[in-house]
Amino acid sequence: MYTVKEIFPTLQGEGAHAGRAAVFCRFAGCNLWSGREEDRATAICQFCDTDFVGSDGLGGGKFETANDLANAIELAWKSTSAGPQQRYVVFTGGEPLLQLDEVLIEVLHKKGFEVAIETNGTLKVPKGVDWVCVSPKAGAELIVLQANEMKLVVPQNGHESLEQLMGRFEKMDYRNRFLQPMDGPNLKSNTELAVGLCQKRPLWRLSIQSHKLIGIR
Repeated sequence: MYTVKEIFPTLQGEGAHAGRAAVFCRFAGCNLWSGREEDRATAICQFCDTDFVGSDGLGGGKFETANDLANAIELAWKSTSAGPQQRYVVFTGGEPLLQLDEVLIEVLHKKGFEVAIETNGTLKVPKGVDWVCVSPKAGAELIVLQANEMKLVVPQNGHESLEQLMGRFEKMDYRNRFLQPMDGPNLKSNTELAVGLCQKRPLWRLSIQSHKLIGIR
């Protein structure tokens, strides 16, 4: 059984695949925050801006089998008249690795999908995932030390020295490293911080939430 908040076709808005056609499948649940506002202040991750509670979103629901969920993802891809080439699905949340498994990955591969995840890096990645994007959270133990992409949201409460943290991540095996300004009332100053750090440490690139800029999901 898979519990999914929403499934929708869009363009990837962030990181190395920004601008690429994709289906987003948002699983319900997270291991760093319950999703309830009353728990935010005491959660490990306190800045999430996404509703991942329940299964009542667009295309969401409870899916009994991997085939059922893969078929729903395929329908979302086809809904934009996209053909069978370059199929791309991004599993997100919440935390997708609470539910994503090798069975679902295999079924999607048979349908021609490239499978990507956006994870907080605290859980083991199952075999077969084609693109792993890790977004570490201050105060959470990072166990995924090798990935296609790191997306570090800055600043975060609990990060005493950003440059020291970046230096530690630079020694790990991430093929792409991005700094992403935290959204919210301080977006302008957070963006200035990220720009300055990228200029100072050119192993990192700036990631912006382009989907928000152009008004898509």
